[in-house]
Amino acid sequence: MFDLAKHNTNVKTEIIAGCTTFLTMVYIIVVNPVVLSDAGVPFSQVFTATIIATIIGTLWMALFANYPIAIAPGMGLNAYFAYSVVGSHGNISYEVAFSAVFVAGILFVILSLTPFRSKLIEAIPENLKHGITAGIGLFIAFIGLRLTGIIQAHPQNLVALGDLHSPSAVLTLIGLAVTLVLMSLGVNGALFFGMVITGVIAYFTGQLKFDKGFVSMPSLPEGLVVANPFTAIGDVIHYGLYAVVFSFLLVTIFDTTGTMIGVAQQAGLMKGKTMPRAREALLADSVATTIGAMFGTSPTSAYIESSSGVAAGGRTGITALTVAILFALSAFFGPLVSAVSGIAAITAPALIIVGSLMMGSIARIQWDQLDEAFPAFLIILSMPLTSSIATGIALGFISYPLLKITRGKWREVHPLVYIFAVLFFYQLAFLPH
Repeated sequence: MFDLAKHNTNVKTEIIAGCTTFLTMVYIIVVNPVVLSDAGVPFSQVFTATIIATIIGTLWMALFANYPIAIAPGMGLNAYFAYSVVGSHGNISYEVAFSAVFVAGILFVILSLTPFRSKLIEAIPENLKHGITAGIGLFIAFIGLRLTGIIQAHPQNLVALGDLHSPSAVLTLIGLAVTLVLMSLGVNGALFFGMVITGVIAYFTGQLKFDKGFVSMPSLPEGLVVANPFTAIGDVIHYGLYAVVFSFLLVTIFDTTGTMIGVAQQAGLMKGKTMPRAREALLADSVATTIGAMFGTSPTSAYIESSSGVAAGGRTGITALTVAILFALSAFFGPLVSAVSGIAAITAPALIIVGSLMMGSIARIQWDQLDEAFPAFLIILSMPLTSSIATGIALGFISYPLLKITRGKWREVHPLVYIFAVLFFYQLAFLPH
């Protein structure tokens, strides 16, 4: 079913890869409820809704698309939901905002059923694809460094070197050294075992504590937040949330498409310009967004942390299936997961190393051609600096056709690239993001 021999992998490697991906992204079941609770959504509601959306999207990816890619509510999109949609519109409750997410999800499913999204993957220029992969790599390495305090905020330069004597920074550097040694020795699952060793060190140095125990029952205090599709559509029309729906749709399409291309290229699963089983893969995200909105979470996206599982050897849906099973189990281990994911230093070394592996795509960019190189450079530069995959892609999409037109090569640009250049310009110029 999973074509293990064809992908030159085995069940053990896939399960270790799934564990690695899970550990690098499980923070979302703590971070997402924290962000959305600022919009008034009960913490336990979002905790359970996040797990439900993750399981549905990731299971779909495993069983129908056979990709080692995990789906979960996206960072950035949850902040946009909590602070731009609910926070800046006094008359909009979180229930109404979830109606907008639900409608965006329905439109997303319809788009995924058409050839449009798979055509979009083919339309993205080759050098932009390499730029997206490298940009994501730089972005997740930056996240790893920032979360552990190795890089910190600076009033003049925005970022600066943090306190390397802090317990978090020391633990990260030890974890990084251990993981790099394991990788250098060719140990299978080096990223995963690096995290386990770092976790043990964190426990014995008093950084990792289990004060709230290990187990608790999941709950949905609000039940279904969006129970009636027609009510949801009515809410969007009544409150005029068209721009909100458009923003969710545009950002999610490109967040997911960009991430899938990056991870699939890293895993060697792209067939030339096309992504096999693209429709099934893209449906995973749109179905999860729609169902997630019903239970009470912001839009889902393909997770860049999936690249850590790919780096650990994951090539098939068994990796994603493992992630889904572990998320299902984590619903009953809220206190345990909260404790481990609260220590960024345990997972940060994996993010930093995977970032370096993904940066290899830079070598395939045609640096001697300005009209190909500069848009890719813009993507690579802006993803970590704006903390947004979609913004990086937007700037690349806007600059690419402009440079092609000025060099008289406008016929080389796919019509879809022109369309999205205009849409991205409109979004960046006139919509909140």
